[in-house]
Amino acid sequence: MSAPTAATDRDRRRWAQYLVNERAEARVYRELAARREGEERAILIALADAEGRHEAHWLDLLGGEPARLPRPDTRTRLLGRMARRFGSIFVLALAQNAEGRSPYAADPHATAAMAADERIHQEVVRGLAARGRRRLSGTFRAAVFGANDGLVSNLALVLGIGATGVAPQFVLFSGIAGLLAGALSMGAGEFVSVRSQRELLAATQPNNDADHVLPDLDLDANELALVYRTRGMSAEDAREKAARVLVDARAADAATPYRGHDEGGEDHEVVGGALGAAASSFLFFASGAVIPVLPWLFGLSGLGAVVLALVLVGIALLSTGAMVGLLSGAPPLRRALRQLAIGFGAAAITYALGLLFGVSVG
Repeated sequence: MSAPTAATDRDRRRWAQYLVNERAEARVYRELAARREGEERAILIALADAEGRHEAHWLDLLGGEPARLPRPDTRTRLLGRMARRFGSIFVLALAQNAEGRSPYAADPHATAAMAADERIHQEVVRGLAARGRRRLSGTFRAAVFGANDGLVSNLALVLGIGATGVAPQFVLFSGIAGLLAGALSMGAGEFVSVRSQRELLAATQPNNDADHVLPDLDLDANELALVYRTRGMSAEDAREKAARVLVDARAADAATPYRGHDEGGEDHEVVGGALGAAASSFLFFASGAVIPVLPWLFGLSGLGAVVLALVLVGIALLSTGAMVGLLSGAPPLRRALRQLAIGFGAAAITYALGLLFGVSVG
């Protein structure tokens, strides 16, 4: 395909932008592939090759390599920097979001196959990121929840106490007490929650307690088939599998475990470890709860301390919200603003209640 004679300068600038973006995205996938092995590496290289085909399309429309090319857009440049410096889960999450925002479906100069590729790429990247998200989900959930709980609850506490007109030292001591009490409560609560969830999962998983009796089961009645039927197999499939297991058990003259060694492992991985979740909750609650106290810790008081606390907490809420949005493949700004609104809303209510029992700050 040669460059259309009706192509405008605006069209050519847009095609050149697409061209550099495709090249940058292909580099990202190749850099990620260099850190992977096996199937993941092959998938990432295939994604890079697909971006290369799209690059060739825009080169063809442009009639060859342009004399001057624009820089890749901001999102693509950020993707490249993260690919070189950070873990793949962040890069893949951002790439998933970028693939979902492809303009090709609405561009008459992009082929239907290219638009379809971008949609499929989003699902491919989602699948690659899924394993990392599962590994992060237990500890990351506790960390984000702990940090935001510390930020919001201690901000509300110091603002509510400060609004009553008490001395700055009392506000500081209240904030420190809230930090310690909340962090300990969060850590203990998270440990009990995750440990209980893991114990419930363990109680529902198959075990090998009955393996030693397998050689003695009646081949005709074969009660083992009932076990497999409770796990979702049809009656016929359950009978066939039970018969194979019993034959193997008798041939070996020893019980052969009839539970797969990996059953339930993924559920436990998603839940995470109790100690890890508890430690994350404690540390992240404390790290969040200390931020609203910093102005009073450094000797400020009155309205100045309140304003600085709000600014610091606002930055932290925006950061954690954006991080959650990034890792989930959702728009980071929207998640950041939602987090900010929720946190400041709770603090505003507590501050108003404090005013009911005292005088305004300052």
